[in-house]
Amino acid sequence: MQMSLVVLQALAMDRHLGPTFQISAGTMMVFGMLSTSISLAIIDRFLLPTFQKLTGTSPTPLQWIGVGHALDVLRMTISALVESKRLATARSHNLYGNTVVPMSVFWMVPQLVVVGVGEAFHFPGNVLLYYQEFPKSLKSTAAAMVAMFIGIAFYLGTAIIDFLRKTTRWLPDGINDGRMDNVYWVLTVITLINFGYYLICSWLYEYQNVEKNELSSSSPCPC
Repeated sequence: MQMSLVVLQALAMDRHLGPTFQISAGTMMVFGMLSTSISLAIIDRFLLPTFQKLTGTSPTPLQWIGVGHALDVLRMTISALVESKRLATARSHNLYGNTVVPMSVFWMVPQLVVVGVGEAFHFPGNVLLYYQEFPKSLKSTAAAMVAMFIGIAFYLGTAIIDFLRKTTRWLPDGINDGRMDNVYWVLTVITLINFGYYLICSWLYEYQNVEKNELSSSSPCPC
């Protein structure tokens, strides 16, 4: 969902690298992918060993997932602030519709980096939790569960955007005429509520698998 909004923003921003070369709007997704790849390596080779040396324990899967949720709130907040700046720039130059705003598309890199870092915590933590807590006969479905939940999230995200489009004027055909920053703020609030709900559930949850200690000492990336 957010990636679709990122492409819409990128199409209305300055995408030039140098005087003549211009990157495509979809290229911005690369920053999230690179961030995930680099973050996984740093977590596995540096953060996890350092955490184990300092505390004598390993983070639990729920802790990994919690960090991912916290980063989700952060990236939505950054997205809202960047879009507010983009709209302010558009209005200061009297630009309407889908006219390109004189603001570099690379303003969106920080939020995409946070997206990548969040995924590096979120998805391995989910897979590890499912693999640890599922019965042995269902352990092979752990990765499939993550993919299923991602699919459900995309459908829910689409429903939220469609609802906002029908009930507000924040998402007109011309991005400079709307208030996409308000959309991001709504998503920030929803993400924050979801994070709070997760904290309650994780606090009440009791691990069931007797092998948890062995699994918790392994890398957060179950590969």
